[in-house]
Amino acid sequence: MDFDFSDDQQALRDAVAKWVEKSYGFERRQRIVAAGGFDRAVYNELAELGLTGIYISEDHGGLGMGPVEAMVVLEELGKGIVMEPLIQAFVTSAAIGAYGEEAVQSQWLPKIASGEALVVLAHQERKARYRLDVCEAKATQAGAGYAVTAIKNIVPAGDQAEAFLVPAMLDGQLALFLVERSAAGVHTRGYLTQDESRAADVQLDNAPATLVTTNGLAALSYAVDVGIACVCADGVGTMERFLSMTVDYMNQRKQFGVAIASFQALRHRVSDMKMQLELARSMSYYATLKLGADEAERRQALSRAKVQLGQSLRFVGQQGVQLHGGIGVTDEYAGSHYFKHLTQLEMTYGDTLHHLGEVNERMTESAGVFA
Repeated sequence: MDFDFSDDQQALRDAVAKWVEKSYGFERRQRIVAAGGFDRAVYNELAELGLTGIYISEDHGGLGMGPVEAMVVLEELGKGIVMEPLIQAFVTSAAIGAYGEEAVQSQWLPKIASGEALVVLAHQERKARYRLDVCEAKATQAGAGYAVTAIKNIVPAGDQAEAFLVPAMLDGQLALFLVERSAAGVHTRGYLTQDESRAADVQLDNAPATLVTTNGLAALSYAVDVGIACVCADGVGTMERFLSMTVDYMNQRKQFGVAIASFQALRHRVSDMKMQLELARSMSYYATLKLGADEAERRQALSRAKVQLGQSLRFVGQQGVQLHGGIGVTDEYAGSHYFKHLTQLEMTYGDTLHHLGEVNERMTESAGVFA
């Protein structure tokens, strides 16, 4: 199998890498954190580069690309620990494009592609614990439309987004709805997350909603799988930069008159970090390439990838901090923020133990079929 990137994909990577280097330095990121963890100007810059339209067809104003291009972009954004939720543009546009009615696609995909509208997935509930089939949100028919009552937690940029993609129960079946933040009955409470990006709890009280699809569980599963693949790519970029920072620090930090990079025991630990990075990179590629598979195969593949990424994210983050020593956890040093981001990514769209359970459950089911 050819894993080389095309000329267009490499050009896309170079363009994003240059933007991160020139426009999203650590100082700017810190100013955004101080201002609340989200900057619409940064999101608009990403939209101007065309990145918000990667998953959207040219007919709806997008670039008509796909998962591989999204992976390339997110690896580079991960190197700058960019907080603005471009992943959400990929997740929601992929779900709407694959499952939404034509009217919903025509209304919302051009807005997502242009950056006019940030649409985010609002699916997490306190009692669900990563399970997608557990949902207390309710939807009812209201005239020609629908109304949704729900409480959704840790919604990325939830108090800044223009609309939410919300799963809710409709006549005993999970369906997917689009709810505008400006609609009546919508209440948000914003806050900073562990990695200093912005999230919100969203409460909907009979909020007017547009039906995206009645096949909600399949659409939600696909959206979350796209999210997992995106998180994997983001994590690979973040680990790659943090490893590079760790090596640079070890070459500068001296003990007993020599750079600590010369100590064999520490060099072995760096080698282990590199091995975990490359294992994660391979599984990120695997996750991305499996997004087009049938649902059962795709879900199994994405859980496998998330297990490896979870292990790698934790290992690289913890080893990097330890090799830095005390400076590795200071707020003034960029490395501590890479560690925070790696820690949060491990928990996003299901932690390692959750996905390990998913893998084992599906393997048990497969064994039962062939018994």
